Amino acid sequence: MNSLIQGIAAFQGHVFPGQRAMYQQLVRDGQHPSALIIACADSRVSPEHITQAGPGELFVCRNAGNIVPPASDVIGGVSSAIEYAVVALQVRDIVVCGHSDCGAMHGLMHRDALARMPAVAAWLRHAEAAERIVCEAYPEDLDGQARHHALALENVVVQLANLRTHPSVAAALAKGTLRLHGWFFEIETGALLAYDGADGRFRPIAEADMPVAQASAAGNRRRAA
Repeated sequence: MNSLIQGIAAFQGHVFPGQRAMYQQLVRDGQHPSALIIACADSRVSPEHITQAGPGELFVCRNAGNIVPPASDVIGGVSSAIEYAVVALQVRDIVVCGHSDCGAMHGLMHRDALARMPAVAAWLRHAEAAERIVCEAYPEDLDGQARHHALALENVVVQLANLRTHPSVAAALAKGTLRLHGWFFEIETGALLAYDGADGRFRPIAEADMPVAQASAAGNRRRAA
């Protein structure tokens, strides 16, 4: 706790005075984040740090395993954060961000480790489709580390599918006001991969090229009409 207290003192004494005008403007104008990021609660993965975003730029929702329960299953913090971000804040982008060495995915692979954590075990049921994909569609001889990595990647794709079941998201996609992104942060290298919905692969993010998991459906609907 001492380091946190020292950090607070440093913020109040040295950081905030130089940013006072910015914070006052954020109060006057309210928040207008550009994106909602649904990330893992892992202490090593900070969306604001990874993206170098400042106060007011991101609306962040974090939980164990970067899970998005299907809309019909759970009405709770994640569902309400999604709805508020899309309807009230009118974000243009939603990112589901997974990462390497994910403890939640380790728990999914080793259910016995969750025996004393029934709430975590129940929460991770929303990622069981990713486990099924890895078990049935990947080579059986994958070693433990490669299987864990594959599971964390597939979990991002599964949670994107769950995200589409939310009425506010489905409506915004249909109106052409929202895009979905799947990211994967490699802690050990600092690399950030993005899911390309067009070819079903994760690719490194380049400055001039941002793969999109799903763009708006409005254009396709108009062409079909």
